[in-house]
Amino acid sequence: MAALQNHPTRTAAAITGVVIIAAGAPALTHWAGSGVGQPAVLNQSAGGGLGLHLGRTNGGTHPASGKTADGGTATTQGPASSVYSNPLRAIRGLIPERIDQGVDFGGTGPIYAIGDAVITGATSANYGWPGGGWITYRLTDGPAAGRTVFVAEDVVPAVSVGASVTPQTVIANMNGAGAYIETGWAMASGFTAESQTPEAGSISGAGPFPTEIGLNFEELLQALGVPAGNNRSDHPYGLLPRGYPTDWPAALRS
Repeated sequence: MAALQNHPTRTAAAITGVVIIAAGAPALTHWAGSGVGQPAVLNQSAGGGLGLHLGRTNGGTHPASGKTADGGTATTQGPASSVYSNPLRAIRGLIPERIDQGVDFGGTGPIYAIGDAVITGATSANYGWPGGGWITYRLTDGPAAGRTVFVAEDVVPAVSVGASVTPQTVIANMNGAGAYIETGWAMASGFTAESQTPEAGSISGAGPFPTEIGLNFEELLQALGVPAGNNRSDHPYGLLPRGYPTDWPAALRS
């Protein structure tokens, strides 16, 4: 997760030429920094309802959501999806941030699984990410069955590898630390963000952002009632691999 233009307390500087991967840890995927003036560091890249979705076009935008009393952004609500739910529905002071390989968010509280799934990765000691949190789960139902989701950065896992979960299962707790969290599509192995793979255009953690794969996951979140990322109208980079629905509201209603 990198610094955001409208979030002055977080900055990041591009650092290149150094890659460190700890044995046994998920592969590192992108650069991130937290705190004013700190250099960037290498890091890895759960019922709500169907929200208003206008469809993405070049330069298109989605309507902004209202603000909560503590300055965060409230999630939108709408007709319930039959299989998936808003994973961030209980986050206090939810702040939608940048779309990169996944989508970044601020706030505190429990994170749920999007749908029925199996946990494929869960650790609070993956120091490739700020905060060390790393959870992955493979969806077993719905239009994204077989796809793997990652939730990372300032999160503490509440589940173990091999556990079966539902949209009512808290899989992690977001602690509100400075790096915030990132969630998105992961490789089938669960090791890294899908945008690192050739079929997604091999966009690195240094960008350019937003990625097509990140936008696709953000559009799923919007269809579930999560507010839009703040750079979603920017030009996308990379490719959307085959098999990902491109009209999430329609996919969720089918």
